[in-house]
Formats: sequence, C-alpha cells, structure tokens
Amino acid sequence: MAAQNAYDRLLAVVRSYGTALVAFSGGVDSLLVLRATLDALSPEAVLAVTLRTPYTPGHDVAAATRAARDMGARHEILDIPFPEALRDNPPERCYTCKRLLFGRLVDRAAASGLGNVFDGTNADDLGDHRPGLRAVRELGIISPLLAAGLAKADIRRLSRELGLPGWDRPAGACLLTRIPHGVTVTETELARIAGGEEFLRGIGFPEARLRSHGELARIEVAPDHVAALVAANAAHDVDGTLKRLGYRYVTVDLSGYRMGSLNAQPNQDTKTS
Repeated sequence: MAAQNAYDRLLAVVRSYGTALVAFSGGVDSLLVLRATLDALSPEAVLAVTLRTPYTPGHDVAAATRAARDMGARHEILDIPFPEALRDNPPERCYTCKRLLFGRLVDRAAASGLGNVFDGTNADDLGDHRPGLRAVRELGIISPLLAAGLAKADIRRLSRELGLPGWDRPAGACLLTRIPHGVTVTETELARIAGGEEFLRGIGFPEARLRSHGELARIEVAPDHVAALVAANAAHDVDGTLKRLGYRYVTVDLSGYRMGSLNAQPNQDTKTS
C-alpha cells in the first residue's frame, strides 16, 4: 500500500503539468519518470528524448531506445557534438554540460509545443555533490521524483513492482568521469575507454569503471569483486586486451569503485593524446 501511495503521489505531480518532454537516459530514475508520465498524461502530450554525445556510453543509448519502444513512448535521439567548453574537462564540467545539453531539451520542448522538461533528479541527489543540479534549477527543469519525495530506494522498489527493466541496474555516469579534470579530452580517448568498459561488461563486470591516466588504465570494481577481476585475467586476458587498446600499464584499484573518485585526484596526470 505504501508503494501504491508513493506512485499515486508521483502521478499527481506529473498530472499537474499537463505536457512534458522527458529527459530519458534509460537509467532507473528516468525510466520511472517516463512510465509515470505515460500513465498520467495522454500519449501525444509526452515525448522522451535521449541525448547522445561522444561521452555517452553506447549501451546506455541502446537501452534507452529499447525501453522507450517497449513502453510505447514517442522517442527521439538528439545527437550533440562534443562541446568545446568541456574539452579540458574542467572542474565545473557537470554544470557546464547540463546547462548546454538541457538547454537543447528546453528548445526541443518549445518546438514540440510541450510546456515542461522532466528529469530524474530524486531526493537522494540533494545529499550528493551534484553541480548539474544548479543548471537544472536555472533552466526551470521539473524533477517529479524529487517533488514526490522519492529517494533511490523508493524508486527501485516502485520500478520492480511496475516490472520496469533495469530496476536494479548500477548507477551510470558519462565517460568524462573516467578522465581527471584538466586533461584534454579527445574522441579517440573516449572511444578507448568505452571499448575497455564494454569488454569488462562482457566478461561479467557491468559496474566496472576504467579510469584513464594516459598510459595507465586503473580499473575500479566493487571491493568484493576485486579478487574475481584479478582471477578473470587468466581466462579473458584483461591485461592484454587493454594493452591492445593502447595502455602501457593495467592496474586494479584495491580500494574498489568509488563514485566520483577522480574528483579528489590532483591534476598531475599526463595529458591524453
């Protein structure tokens, strides 16, 4: 009953806006927002838009496309070239990126006759370091999950009960988070990181992060998966595969995966070429 009350609360928030473009990454948060928006509003009043940039993991775009199709949503992919303001991966990267990309969504919503843009910000995000939230507020983006008072655990529980795919999917992040601040970003380097992580996903480590430090690849997985990753090298040649992508050294971070671990790194890394 508590879960139904929470979903009813979310539906009431969405219904109060009438029309919406949903910023749809395909992650667990935006999946629930899109499901609720489709349930609360007429189909023609809803448009899901997925932003595809050179630093968006390809499997995320593919998952978003499948999910939107399965839910019967109108869906568009909006291709965005690499913003030059992010070329040196500045500390204010998340704010700058969100301001630029969500500004495009605001324009797309206006062109489609939709009065609002929804995102997947939730109550737990207020306790994290999330510079992008400032851009969301400045652009007038609506956060239905936050307005309904839903935290991550609520979202996963509701998504499971609604039968949404990926309700237990690990949190994702753009590929720029794999590169230290102040390092020049190239599309070649982003492709190398994406290829390495896709390989790691394929051998059973979907949550892996490949932090790229020039010639050194530093792999982060959950602490209780570190031993399994080291053991996987014998069967899958992790070391050789990543070296064939251009790394000279391949390491496993014994501290395990930490969200935003590069935010605490001093900017002493060699620039990536």
